[in-house]
This record gives sequence, C-alpha cells and structure tokens, in this order.
Amino acid sequence: MPGSINAGDTAWVLMSCALVLMMTPALAFFYGGMVRKKNILSTLTLSYIFMALIGVQWILYGYSLSFGEDIAGLIGGLNFLGFKGVGAAPSPDYGSTIPHEAFASFQMMFAIITPALITGALVERTRFKSFLLFSILWATLVYDPLCHWVWGKGGWLGKLGLLDFAGGTVVHIAAGFSALAFALALGPRRGFKKMTIEPNNIPYTVLGAGLLWMGWFGFNAGSALAADGVAANALLTTNTSGAAAGLVWILLSWLDGRPSTLGMATGFVVGLAAVTPASGFVTPMAAMIIGAVAAPIGYYAIRFREKRGLDESLDVWACHGMSSVWGVLATGLFATLEVNSGGANGFFYGNPGQLFIQLIGVIATILFSFGITFAVAKALDWSIGLRVTEMEEEVGLDISAHGERAYS
Repeated sequence: MPGSINAGDTAWVLMSCALVLMMTPALAFFYGGMVRKKNILSTLTLSYIFMALIGVQWILYGYSLSFGEDIAGLIGGLNFLGFKGVGAAPSPDYGSTIPHEAFASFQMMFAIITPALITGALVERTRFKSFLLFSILWATLVYDPLCHWVWGKGGWLGKLGLLDFAGGTVVHIAAGFSALAFALALGPRRGFKKMTIEPNNIPYTVLGAGLLWMGWFGFNAGSALAADGVAANALLTTNTSGAAAGLVWILLSWLDGRPSTLGMATGFVVGLAAVTPASGFVTPMAAMIIGAVAAPIGYYAIRFREKRGLDESLDVWACHGMSSVWGVLATGLFATLEVNSGGANGFFYGNPGQLFIQLIGVIATILFSFGITFAVAKALDWSIGLRVTEMEEEVGLDISAHGERAYS
C-alpha cells in the first residue's frame, strides 16, 4: 500500500528534478566547447533536442515500458500509457512518501540525459534526421527495457540483487558502450588523424563540467527519493569521488607535460560517473578510492582509443562507460549496510557474492546496449544513411543542417 505524502521528501525530489534537467544543457555546453566552431550549434542541438523528444516519449509510453507492470522481468506493461494512473498519490511500488507524478518526473530527467550522453561519439558528421530516428529507437529498445531490468518492480537484475543507486548501468555503461557501437558503425570524421581538430571554446566545457557537478547532486542524492541520511551520504560521496578523480587526472596530465584545464574538467566528470552506482551504498572514504581509481581508467582508456585510431569523438566510452564499469564493480566491493540498510554488504564487508551479481549486471548491460545500438545504427545507415555528405561536413553542420552560424 502507498504511504502518505512527506512534504520534505517531495520538495527534495522536485528540486532534484530541476537539478537533473539542468544537466542536459550543461552537457550540451560541455560537449559544445570541444568541437570545432563550425559545429557548435549542431552539437548543442543534439543534446537540447532530448528535452523535447523524450519529454513527449516518456509521457506517451516510455514511463510505462520502464516502470509498468512487469512482463517476464524484461519490460514494463502498458498500464501507464499516457501517464494513466500516474497521479498525486504515492505509488505502492515507487517512492512511498512522494507523489507518483514526482517519481515519474524525476525518472524522466534520467531518460532525457542518457541518450544525450551518446551524442559525444557522433558529433560533426551525423545527419540530424537520422539521429532523431535513432534516438527514439534507442530510448524505446535500449533505455526503457534496461531501466525496467534494474529499477522496475520485477525487473530481473533488480530481483537478482544488483546494486545501482543512480544509474551506473542504466545511464553510464549503457550510454558509453552505445556510443562506442555508434562510432564503429558511423566511421571517423573527415581528416581524423590527418589534421588537428581543436576545441572551439574550452571555457564552455569547463562551465559545463561545473554545472554537471552541481546537477549531479540531484542525480545521485535525489535517487534516495527522500530528504534523509542516505541522500546526505550520496551527496557527500558524489562530491568526494569527483574531487579525487579531478586531482588524479591533473597529476596524470602533469606527468605527461602540463596540467590540462580540459583534462581537469574531464577528470571531474569521470569521478562523478564512477560513483553514481555506489553513491547511496558506500562511505566517503570508499568514494575517494572509487574516484582516484576511475581517473587512470578513463585516462588510459582514451589513450587506448587513440592508439586504435577510433574516432569516438568526445570519449563517452572512456569517460562514462569504462569509469562506470569500475563504479558498478566497486559497489560490489565497498557497499555496506551501515550506510544504507536497504542495500547489501559488498566483498569487503563479508559478502563476496555481491561482486558476482555486479559483474553479471555489467556484462548484461554491455552486451545488450552495444548489440542493439550497433544493429540499429547499421540498419539506419543502410536504409536512410547516417552521415552527412563530404561537402556538408566540410562546411560544418551549423550551416548545412541548421542554417545558422554561432560566430559571425
């Protein structure tokens, strides 16, 4: 049975909705600063469009597929189509002290930013209309089922006991490995590895990283769905991991030459992504270890990608996918019931089986998201084409796709 509305919990979740939504324009500027000036508007649009696209899809059927009545542990039913039955009273299954509408709205913000993360892999060369179709298909075929697996009542990974507090599997691994799959299907930008491709505005990227960090407090601490001690712990662990990863990334770039401002911003995001699945289950000291280890994982994953000659343009796979693989596994190491009685103990607290469950979650998410994404991208490339023409790419997508110019 649903509980009664708690004003403090409701206020915190509503605030967290706003914080998580802010992360999408923050991501747009984080990505937009790293592309060439002829493609910044296109890059911004690729993120912003999801506030409209998923804002409609989630109401029509996305929420129902994610959180509707369970079908074989794989997908939600259609009982919430058009938000039917999603009202002001608490749900008996999701958020017992907040309105069902507040829970559904909070989850919508996750559904908006997750496919936006993928756009970092395909900037500067993708046809806008093809990407729009891909996005709807990806949200429907990848995000919604995976969301149900992990967070929906009856989802098979949730029933297995997977710990994913705020989206290490559902958001970051799924987006990171989908980005890798799309980049492989799409191919590199013209002139990749033959010419210098420089960021147009690093201050935009640094500003975007700062706003992402701020929004991440709503992303992780809001996932407690209550204004309580678990939320406070999640906020603190989020900050600690981001800080530790940023420091280690600066050190790594310093050892390679000079401490990079762009690298520092990237390190922050890597640490924040890594702690996302663990934030409500681990102590601040464990979060420091998670962030400190995530930085070299992301740093050298980028080096590996560069040596392989793969144009996964803005390193979504390295920074989100690989860091959250570590984060999900680290949850299986460091989780403790002392932090969250609704979770489980991890390996270092006497429960080695939790690490095995986390590994199953990682493998299932990678195989599912990579496989479906690659198949959908290849099908679209074969049917309507994914890439712009060579001339359109040379001119830049701001002019060729949107008829506008960011800088006169």
